[in-house]
This record gives sequence, structure tokens and C-alpha cells, in this order.
Amino acid sequence: MKIILIRHGQAEDETRPDSARQLTDFGQQQAKQTAEYITTYYQPDYFLVSPYVRAQQTLAELQAQLPAVLSSIQDNLTPSDDARQALSEISDIEGECLVVVCHMSIIAYIAGLLTNDYPESFSLAEARVFEMDFVMAGMAREIARFVPDQPY
Repeated sequence: MKIILIRHGQAEDETRPDSARQLTDFGQQQAKQTAEYITTYYQPDYFLVSPYVRAQQTLAELQAQLPAVLSSIQDNLTPSDDARQALSEISDIEGECLVVVCHMSIIAYIAGLLTNDYPESFSLAEARVFEMDFVMAGMAREIARFVPDQPY
């Protein structure tokens, strides 16, 4: 099975509460690039997303291309949540290709748990693809990465 971890695209400055921050126009473009990559090379059968607006906007680009794929909001995928608990809930989802859209730093910790490696930061709207026989800490190997255009 595969788990694809995606960090949200570029978000606006912190003038709103963190949960309400939206993607910038550039962040929307990043999300679209990542969605095009995912839909070209993979066949997701389930989407999990943080309850925060910017993550849901990033996922919306995937849903626009794959409207029949089921999705759910997972309340424990916010930036400060526990990665072990999130991974435990992810492992309860049936599917061959799960896509998880969330935030730094939880996404780096989930990736680190999957591969039993030190957490490594994700770029904005970066996608990393992990393959494993079943979801469990230390059982995955990273097989691909996609990084869309980044602000400079």
C-alpha cells in the first residue's frame, strides 16, 4: 500500500487565527501542481485532511480532479498534534493509496515514524510517497518526492 503525505501550499500571513489561514494565490498554484503530479502517477482511494482551512484548500485541488474519491477530516492532523496518534488513526483507514494533507511539523514526524528516520522538513505543497505492506512505524520506505514551485 501507499501513503502520500502532502504539506499544504503557501498560506497567508498570520493575520487570522492559525486554523483560518488561507492559501495565497501562489499557494493555490502549488496545490494544483502537486495535485497534477499525484493524479498523473497515483490512484488515490482515500483522502484524509486536517480541519485547518489551508490544508482543505490544498486537498480541494485533488478533489477537483478526483471527485469520486472519499475523504474525511481528521481532527488530529493539526500542526501541534501527536504524530503517533495520527498515524494510529491513519492505519485504521482501508485503502491501497491514502493521501494525507496536513502541516509542518506533524507531517515531518509522521514521515519519520513511517521510515524510522529523523523527521525532515517538507517544502510547501511537497508530496512524499511511502510504500509499505501495512501501516506501522518503521515499516515504510520512501519511493518518490514531488516539490512544486517554491517562493524565492
